[in-house]
Amino acid sequence: MKNIINFIVEENSDKKRIDIFIFDKCIQLSRTRIKNLILDKKLKINGKINNVPSKKISKGDSISLEIPEPKQVSLIPFNFKLEIIYEDDDLIIINKPAGISMHPGPGNYNNTVVNALMNYDKIKLSSIGDKLRPGIIHRIDKDTSGLVVIAKNNLSHENISKQFSDHSIDRVYNALVWGKLRPQSGIIRTLITRSSKNRQIMDISFTKGRRAITNYKTIKVFEGKNVPTLSLVECKLETGRTHQIRVHMSFKGNQIVGDKKYKKKYKKLKSVSDEINDNLIKLDRQFLHAKILGFNHPKSGKRLFFESNLPEDLKKIINVLEKSR
Repeated sequence: MKNIINFIVEENSDKKRIDIFIFDKCIQLSRTRIKNLILDKKLKINGKINNVPSKKISKGDSISLEIPEPKQVSLIPFNFKLEIIYEDDDLIIINKPAGISMHPGPGNYNNTVVNALMNYDKIKLSSIGDKLRPGIIHRIDKDTSGLVVIAKNNLSHENISKQFSDHSIDRVYNALVWGKLRPQSGIIRTLITRSSKNRQIMDISFTKGRRAITNYKTIKVFEGKNVPTLSLVECKLETGRTHQIRVHMSFKGNQIVGDKKYKKKYKKLKSVSDEINDNLIKLDRQFLHAKILGFNHPKSGKRLFFESNLPEDLKKIINVLEKSR
């Protein structure tokens, strides 16, 4: 079944780009989704197909956009070895590498942590929530590494979810950021909402959004003649909003190294050693690692505590910075 939406261009949208016009009209669609629909020839202007996202429209133009029904998907096992550091009858703790998403979604329905769990015959997961997200209580970004907890039954899922909502979970991250934080330790309290300009990122807001609290402290500052000023930071979350640490560090003016969404691509610095330049340029992810995860066991009530060291790609950067100080 086709879903077709129609618009007539008003005077205040004359000469506007068609992709921006549709984005302003359809807040449920991302800019990327709109661009792909246009490129797939799902857009008509005055009855004629247009596949140019930057096409300028005129007052009175008739716009028609076809939005295909989402494809039916199922969980296909993914042959990917997960680093399971703890497992019992109720939960699993995984040390997730960077580069793999937590669960299926647009653009990637097969190569995720959930699909990898489907490849383990004896693992059963909770069925609460979205059928494509069995066991998923919380998430870390695709390009973030570190600890996540997976629920194996509904009782565990509900219990640990409540601990997350009560903010009684210990969640500590390591991040390498540009510059020095001022002050070097403190608490960031803001509201976070989805950006009105780019639906794939989040923004700080002073009037709307969800409360977000990050406790941070500087562990070490790297600077010197051949070293750019960088700070290794520990961030403890009181809340767990989407991209929270990334948004809060950007808000402070200390974007996370390697973050493609909240920081421009790293450019080679003339005064920096070749070894540091090479390692920073080659980093294809944000320097953000979920180091500590602590919570009460959903059945026994015993406090569980897990800690994960920096993975090799991030550890290598720290070692190079240490050596160059």
